[in-house]
Amino acid sequence: MGILGLSKLIADLVPTAIKENEIKNYFGRKVAIDASMCLYQFLIAVRSDGVQLTTVDGETTSHLMGIFYRTIRLLDNGIKPVYVFDGKPPNLKGGELQKRAERREEAQKQLDKATEAGDQEAMDKFNRRLVKVTKEHTEEAKQLLKLMGVPYIEAPCEAEAQCAAMVKSGKVFATATEDMDALTFGSSILLRHLTSSEAKKMPVQEINYDRMLHGLEFSVDQFIDLCILLGCDYCESIRGVGPKRAIELITQYKSIETILEKIDKKKYT
Repeated sequence: MGILGLSKLIADLVPTAIKENEIKNYFGRKVAIDASMCLYQFLIAVRSDGVQLTTVDGETTSHLMGIFYRTIRLLDNGIKPVYVFDGKPPNLKGGELQKRAERREEAQKQLDKATEAGDQEAMDKFNRRLVKVTKEHTEEAKQLLKLMGVPYIEAPCEAEAQCAAMVKSGKVFATATEDMDALTFGSSILLRHLTSSEAKKMPVQEINYDRMLHGLEFSVDQFIDLCILLGCDYCESIRGVGPKRAIELITQYKSIETILEKIDKKKYT
């Protein structure tokens, strides 16, 4: 899911932390790519057109076509991709996973109603909400990458955390993902739109972690607390606390622990 409102907050408060580049400017760079996010994008993009790419037996292949052509584009631009797949989700994410399951269940009910009514627009909408990257999708993508000679790894836990660790250790230049979680995990450089910039005719957005912290005048721990207040996959957000208020609270109280001690809890429940 990412961190709610973080990209806009950085753009508004620390625009110097963001620069736009052409994909060719990353020639020769090794980049860790959030593979699970890519697979989801491929599956949902094809469904938005109303059909899935399949074999003659009806097995979905859109994720494989997506991985294949996206990887070819990266290699053509001199970029060395390292795909990182999600491992076992952390226990802290259990609540969010349960919510997603409930949302899919509700989407299925709405899809059934739309199908019965013959409402194609609603059918497309709820079909997209039912998209899920399965274990089979993941294993097939790994096999394709192996055949292409492109490296991949499975993270012990979250892919974004593994990508960030690889950047911090100097094994790769940047993390490429649309999720802002990679910054929360401390990725020095985050590249957004890298894997879709050419297709969508949009520049690659490069976010510099150190420049962002300097502009916000936050420590690493304070930035993590900010992300928690904004809303993440691991805990509920505080009702009534949006991006502006979250910045004010961290600036004033310096930590979530102090915020919870000082604020009027009745105001936010």
